Amino acid sequence: MNIYKHQTSNIVKTWFLMTAFFVVVIALGFAFSYVYNDQAILYFAVIFSVLMNVGAYWFSDKLVLKLYRAVPATRDEYRDLWNVVENLSITAGLPMPKLYIIPDSTPNAFATGRNRKHSVVAVTGGLLQILDRTELEGVIAHELAHIGNKDMLLSTVVVVLVGFVTLLSDMFLRMSFFGGHRGGDGKGNAGQIMMIVGIVLTIISPIIALIMQLAISRKREFLADASGALLTRYPEGLASALEKISSASAGRPMTRANNATAHLFISNPFGLGAQGRGSFLRGLFMTHPPVAQRVAILRGMGDKV
Repeated sequence: MNIYKHQTSNIVKTWFLMTAFFVVVIALGFAFSYVYNDQAILYFAVIFSVLMNVGAYWFSDKLVLKLYRAVPATRDEYRDLWNVVENLSITAGLPMPKLYIIPDSTPNAFATGRNRKHSVVAVTGGLLQILDRTELEGVIAHELAHIGNKDMLLSTVVVVLVGFVTLLSDMFLRMSFFGGHRGGDGKGNAGQIMMIVGIVLTIISPIIALIMQLAISRKREFLADASGALLTRYPEGLASALEKISSASAGRPMTRANNATAHLFISNPFGLGAQGRGSFLRGLFMTHPPVAQRVAILRGMGDKV
């Protein structure tokens, strides 16, 4: 897939996920408004769907930054990082993103934001401690590639929607036990229906969340690696950085690592090291390709850039 098709695909996936969320919540609202003979439930579902989609678009990046307690990076305090990002942004023809530091000793980084003009690059303190300048350039180029390839909106919207799919399943299950039966309209099975729906949602919500995350194809990491290497003209910088990150983070998950946000990072935040070890089934559900595979591809680009 070339970059332009990838960008178009990301836009389509973003609208699809937001529309699917809108439809599912309204459908649930309609079902429960019928069971309880209360149109207010349907109105609430419509308003909730609209607000959550608007919130996912406008505020998802802020929610992720808050989750990881990221703080703005100033030019005076992080001059080397600032200069690297500024220079590579100019080279890539992108507005310079806002910079944030995540107070975590495990090396990692991610990009977020709704578009190129409202983008963010966040790195951990641990990343800045272990990488030299060329390796840092490789990582930043990778994150800028995500911005240029329009990966970050889709990635960040998924964080919010996956979280609320889980929240909804829990809410409906609690309602099934404590919601009771409203009104005397003869719908005596309302509680039983609510319980069934709640249990079904609880069972399938992890599957729904997984499907939404798998919409964030691991191919985007390969494309960002390649795009970043072309930007710096030095694939070895990113290859070496990935090896250092993988080695330093093995067995050291990030303090606030979260399944809903794992796909955002350049490396799996759960301290899985090479990310390719383990069973074949486990490999199928990894949010990132194996580091060894990414490094091999980057080093194979050495004579081509």
